[in-house]
Amino acid sequence: MGFSVSVVVPVILAGGQGTRLWPKSRSARPKQFIDLIGETSLFQQTLERVKDAGRYGAPIVITNAEYRFLVAEQAQERGIALGAILLEPVARNTAAAIAAAAQVAVSQDENAIIHVLPSDHLIPASADYFGAVDDAALAARDGHLVTFGITPDRPETGYGYIAIGEALSHSAHKVKAFVEKPNHEKAQEMLSTGGFAWNSGMFMLPAKVFLAECEKLAPEVFAAARGAVSAAKRDLDFIRLDEAAFAASPNISVDYAIFERTAKAAVLPVSFEWSDLGAWDAVWKGHERDEKGNAVSGPALVSNSTNSLVVTDTAHVVVDGLDDVAVIATEDAVFVGRLSQAQNVGAIAKQLKADAATRPLTETHKTSYRPWGGYSSILMGERFQVKKLFVKPGKKLSLQKHHHRSEHWVVVRGTAEVTVDGTVTMLAENQSIYLPLGCTHRLANPGKIELELIEVQTGSYLGEDDIIRIEDEFGRN
Repeated sequence: MGFSVSVVVPVILAGGQGTRLWPKSRSARPKQFIDLIGETSLFQQTLERVKDAGRYGAPIVITNAEYRFLVAEQAQERGIALGAILLEPVARNTAAAIAAAAQVAVSQDENAIIHVLPSDHLIPASADYFGAVDDAALAARDGHLVTFGITPDRPETGYGYIAIGEALSHSAHKVKAFVEKPNHEKAQEMLSTGGFAWNSGMFMLPAKVFLAECEKLAPEVFAAARGAVSAAKRDLDFIRLDEAAFAASPNISVDYAIFERTAKAAVLPVSFEWSDLGAWDAVWKGHERDEKGNAVSGPALVSNSTNSLVVTDTAHVVVDGLDDVAVIATEDAVFVGRLSQAQNVGAIAKQLKADAATRPLTETHKTSYRPWGGYSSILMGERFQVKKLFVKPGKKLSLQKHHHRSEHWVVVRGTAEVTVDGTVTMLAENQSIYLPLGCTHRLANPGKIELELIEVQTGSYLGEDDIIRIEDEFGRN
């Protein structure tokens, strides 16, 4: 289906693997896909902002292959149909990603306007926000490459700045200059002087104009994106960009590749609420806080403490007599530090990743999610492991076998359909089945409620790579 010229095509960037919100955010499930503020993920909140069919066409989401099912499932949960899910075969920063999405948009409508949105920003869907979106779309239709500039309210050193130039159409201005992340003295000077905005990383672009500038200013990026799209392959509901072509692109941001070099750059100064949630102190600011400045998410008690953030998944956390602390507790890791020094978390996560013993803590959670549901590791020994599996209604695992382990399944909730070497057995709650080593087996949930079961594995090797998939409805090898 083609995009109408009367609407804007959202392009949502959802491939980042942020580490600054560790231990909640990890490479297998980064911050855009977790519930940090509110009951939905930041990605889902981004989708909600672009669901108005009177303003927007169907979104194009660009992500990596590891997150493809997260993207599809979280969009389905919100009832939002996607125009395309583009899969980056390798990470090449924002210039190549946006260029590829622009190629897809132009193939549907040569006059397409694309609204480029990071999937991990916190933005209330206010009238001011949508007014700015409409102004930016009008300015883009006049041929400007528009970036949204957030009016600063403090001397922030974590963002780049934009010097605002002379006025253009529809409240946009020429870009006088881009300013790298400043020190505190320079940030205070720009705040006092005025005429500067934070670089938000959001754009409104006439796709054809953007591609023409890309071809002129960053020809290697343009050629890589064009080649990756033209040689792309469809895989279920996804579009896999060609790896060889896309990998040939330089690893460069759209700011460096295009915006700092083009004469068509414009900035739209805006004052709506915005946060990139780049560190735990930003999450604290986005949360509701009590009269002592404390923000709490999950089972916790905060006593005689001020200006602190407590986030806990399961364990009940008690904080007493402290000020300016962040306590972030997950199933298998706890971070405690100064909230005002939350920018240090990214460096800490890098240290953990560099050590083979702690690297898994930066990659996966104790609960892992799959397109069919997921599992939690409960107990592990030298030759055994106990897991809790949960399978969504109507979903089934791959038809598979193992070379090194046998399994025993006990149903604790719902109904299980189990296939073992071609024989199908239905199991109700409190019933069990044994899967001998080497057997071909599959688990499915034919019911209307989530299936939960306990899996006991025994064998000489219990790694996840001892799964030989024979048949898989999700296209996994």
